[in-house]
Amino acid sequence: MLIFDAHLDLAMNALEWNRDLTASVVEIRKREEGMTDKPDRGKNTVSLHALRQGNIGLCVATQIARFSKKTNPLPGWNSPQQAWAQTQGQLAWYREMEAIGEMTQITNRIQLNDHINLWNQDSANKKPIGYILSLEGADSIVSFEHLKKSHEQGLRAIGPAHYGPGTYAFGTNSMGSIGTKGKELLREIERLNLILDATHLCDQSFWETMKVYNGPVWASHNNCRAIVDHNRQFSDEQIQELINRKAVIGMALDAWMMVPNWVRGQSSPKAMGVTLETMVDHIDHICQLAGNSSHVGIGTDLDGGFGKEQCPHDLDTISDLQKLPSLLSKRGYTSKDIENIMHVNFINFLHNIWR
Repeated sequence: MLIFDAHLDLAMNALEWNRDLTASVVEIRKREEGMTDKPDRGKNTVSLHALRQGNIGLCVATQIARFSKKTNPLPGWNSPQQAWAQTQGQLAWYREMEAIGEMTQITNRIQLNDHINLWNQDSANKKPIGYILSLEGADSIVSFEHLKKSHEQGLRAIGPAHYGPGTYAFGTNSMGSIGTKGKELLREIERLNLILDATHLCDQSFWETMKVYNGPVWASHNNCRAIVDHNRQFSDEQIQELINRKAVIGMALDAWMMVPNWVRGQSSPKAMGVTLETMVDHIDHICQLAGNSSHVGIGTDLDGGFGKEQCPHDLDTISDLQKLPSLLSKRGYTSKDIENIMHVNFINFLHNIWR
């Protein structure tokens, strides 16, 4: 079955982790043997080869670069101009992947339909991974001229905040208002018909955003607070607000977001019972709130700074997402429901806003 993954940090992995994503997962792991600079070294689950193995023909691929003010303890760039330059370097990597036929950028409805038709054809030829460009955290937007340029470069989705306090909104593990600058950004996002990614917005910024923003909104990678009580997840009230706005919420596979009481650096997926079945628990919770299967999808974040040490223990590479249809079927989901969750919901969302 065709899979749409609504959140992958591919360029970040290529440039900051120095991973050659044209290689297989096994090859990348072997190259990283003995490396200790990051906890997921030698445990990666994502490569372009693995995406093809799993028939994951469509994804939302990110640019990401935090600007950290002097008062912000989180790591990041010391100026928004440096953050902008980092996102441009990431864009250059995507362009190189396009040049060698590994990926293809999708910016409109015609390109989307052509790409889906390509992946639905039986063919032994290597197919490019289609990607929709998204910006995770808007700190790198130096001015609205920069946002306009990003849109011209193919940017189609944007999250105002990431972790901590941002330039335009407050994100995970922080609390604060979107303020004047945030409201101005939201107006520009709406004017350009960009998708607002509500992921990572703190509760206050989330609700203030919902009051003033009237454009398309989704949550690319966000789980359920009813299952894991942390501000990184959405409350039922927030999920219902997104459902009312015809949003789609992508389920993430970072273990600490999947089960309660996870201790970073100590807990293990097997000991905590984190499996793909746990992902189905979050999927089912949203479907029960909505009364249908039309508002949930997949947004794995499987390359978001963690690997096998912090994802479902029955997943070796991202291609194992193909285990999900049978798990959903066992829960009583119909073939149509399963197609909705695996790709149709996000594709329909794009069809509706790219008229």
